[in-house]
Amino acid sequence: MVYHSRIVDLGGVSKACGCPLLPIRNQTKGHARCSDQGEDIVDEAIKLFRANVFFKHFDLKSPADRILVYLTFYINLALKRLEGCRTVTEGTNAIKNLGFEHVHVPGESGFPFHGIFPRPGAKKEAEVLRDYFKQIREETSRRLLNVAYRGNGTPNKWWLAFAKRKFMAF
Repeated sequence: MVYHSRIVDLGGVSKACGCPLLPIRNQTKGHARCSDQGEDIVDEAIKLFRANVFFKHFDLKSPADRILVYLTFYINLALKRLEGCRTVTEGTNAIKNLGFEHVHVPGESGFPFHGIFPRPGAKKEAEVLRDYFKQIREETSRRLLNVAYRGNGTPNKWWLAFAKRKFMAF
């Protein structure tokens, strides 16, 4: 059984393309509100990644699961980039290069989850979601480096081994 997001209370959270713009503990500018609470969706995605990456199907139980699916896919992509990096400095550069790539949103040909995310109703809604995705990707990358590499800067094989897994056949 897939592990779902524990975030179910979405009161006061705005949405774009059926996706909640959840607050995160962030250090980057963007559409996500800053959260001062304990665990946010980025922490949850990193914590659940190694279990969820084994599943080929993901049934959504809450709108926050859309973000969880997207971040699980992104973490898988980031680990593939980190796979050949032997130091945290190399890994940081690889992750930064991934952050500079174009962020696809629903309705664009490069977006992998056409069945999970509805198309945007307007161009502004697509841009809001693109900015949000960019922000959570940057924050996820920053936090992922802390778990993918040990304190001495060497790769953590228990994390980088998951780069070989395919999430939802992608």
